[in-house]
Amino acid sequence: MKFTKMHGIGNDYVYVNCFEEKVEDPARVAQLVSDRHFGIGSDGLILIKPSDVADCEMDMYNLDGSRGAMCGNGIRCVAKYVFDHGIVNRKSIRVATGSGIRDLELSVTDGKVSQVRVNMGAPILEAPRIPVLKQHLGESRPSPAAASVFSQLALGGHETDPAQVVIDAPLETAGSTWSVTAVSMGNPHLITFVQDTQSLDLERIGPDFEHHPAFPDRINTEFIQVEDAHTLRMRVWERGSGETLACGTGACASAVAAILTGRVSADGPVLVKLLGGDLHIEWNRQVNTVYMTGPATEVFHGEIDL
Repeated sequence: MKFTKMHGIGNDYVYVNCFEEKVEDPARVAQLVSDRHFGIGSDGLILIKPSDVADCEMDMYNLDGSRGAMCGNGIRCVAKYVFDHGIVNRKSIRVATGSGIRDLELSVTDGKVSQVRVNMGAPILEAPRIPVLKQHLGESRPSPAAASVFSQLALGGHETDPAQVVIDAPLETAGSTWSVTAVSMGNPHLITFVQDTQSLDLERIGPDFEHHPAFPDRINTEFIQVEDAHTLRMRVWERGSGETLACGTGACASAVAAILTGRVSADGPVLVKLLGGDLHIEWNRQVNTVYMTGPATEVFHGEIDL
């Protein structure tokens, strides 16, 4: 199997061009190639496939073989691959994912994609749709900022039921009580704000969040330190992959949660600093759409005998 190793600010995947290759049993292949000692080494496997409804399809698998619906860092790399390798020759492209079609705008330098702006769609805030079982959490404690956001969304015709939203709700897990906010960006995310991300033992506490009974599909958890009114520092525990250097959907969900809880300014973009690099996140509440901008990098090509 021919492959390309790529990463978006350190969130690395093995990419296979399924316009030319066929992958049997991708869940097993994902586990094989992701192993950092006996395989290629990655956070998972992404297949770039032909699509009848978009320029291409992104089919992703986590390193444990479970299937993912959407990956913000992964989709930027898909865009870079299809442009740089001549599959698509436009700077505005559409990619089909497990959570719908995404529109992307490409910035090209010397004939190669350097930055990608992704329309990540609308954040999902209602607990049943994320999904989150609210009976396992305490009562939400929405701030005045949340009421303002809901009003802005309503003005744009995007009604949200505040009673269904999880905002700063207490969650008992990992030996502590955490204040959590739930957002889906095609993947379910739980955001908790902490004083210091560096001191966290994610290997110990991450699995407790991921497998908590409140989250029937498991959960990705973002641990967020607020640096200022426009800047967040983030570490992430991804379901099926453990701690990764970056998570694009998680950065989007974290910016939404920080705006909802009044921890950052509702005006202008939010800079999210991840272990692997930075992402710029904008939430246009008039059209209820989140935009993510960041780089994509091709590392090397190879061939592996499966």
